[in-house]
Amino acid sequence: MDVLHPTGLPKPPRRRIMCVANQKGGVGKTTTAVNLGVALAMSGLNVLVIDLDPQGNASTGLDVDHRAGTLSVYDALINEATLKEVAQPVEGMPTLKCVPATIDLAGAEIELVSLVARESRLQRAIEAYPDEVDYVLVDCPPSLGLLTVNAMVAAEEVLIPIQCEYYALEGLGQLLNNIDLIKAHLNPKIRVSTILLTMYDARTKLADQVANEVREYFKDTVLTAVIPRSVKVSEAPGYGQSVLTYDPGSRGATSYLAAAKELAERGAAGGEQE
Repeated sequence: MDVLHPTGLPKPPRRRIMCVANQKGGVGKTTTAVNLGVALAMSGLNVLVIDLDPQGNASTGLDVDHRAGTLSVYDALINEATLKEVAQPVEGMPTLKCVPATIDLAGAEIELVSLVARESRLQRAIEAYPDEVDYVLVDCPPSLGLLTVNAMVAAEEVLIPIQCEYYALEGLGQLLNNIDLIKAHLNPKIRVSTILLTMYDARTKLADQVANEVREYFKDTVLTAVIPRSVKVSEAPGYGQSVLTYDPGSRGATSYLAAAKELAERGAAGGEQE
């Protein structure tokens, strides 16, 4: 398989744990988690993608088994399994592993309610993960429930994909308020470190307006790289692939490579710090 290999992406000084979050559906959360994970892994960085969405789309995109009964992130959250036990290697990517989500996860929100330290189950699981990892990317569900809270307690950084479309900023205030609440009560280290503009259509004025509005508000938190609206990006998961392996020369692939490069360089330079 002919795959572009970004070279020389720097290692971060320590493990970066990022949750990819936005309670709006259809903004490119899973696509971003999968393609950034693959892009970082292609350069030799060690990456763990954790699928925390009961729909299991990140598991599908990385072509790992997530049929009912498969050991999954549910077992790590509810049944005390270790992430080492549930993580699966991603074919063709020796430095990339995925912790899959199965349909069992749909009931986890309710089951977590009665558990001790229910907000920090994922944090404990990640802390106990013994393998060398440069990046942990947690794909959150499109809601602000206990699964997303677990992701934000475990992470130090939040990456928010924002689509360049009407209503893009709707509900974003609620997400930022929740992050502030978690920062105040559960995880003082959490911060929004990265905003990624997705579904950019250069033919429309609206895309430019949204991009300018987001950059004006979030300043340098917004990556320079922008992900275009792309048929190839949408098609790739249907083949159990990232766009970088499905069509390496496409605009979607080169855009995600550029975003991964920027992410890695900011991390190595301490540029992700506030």
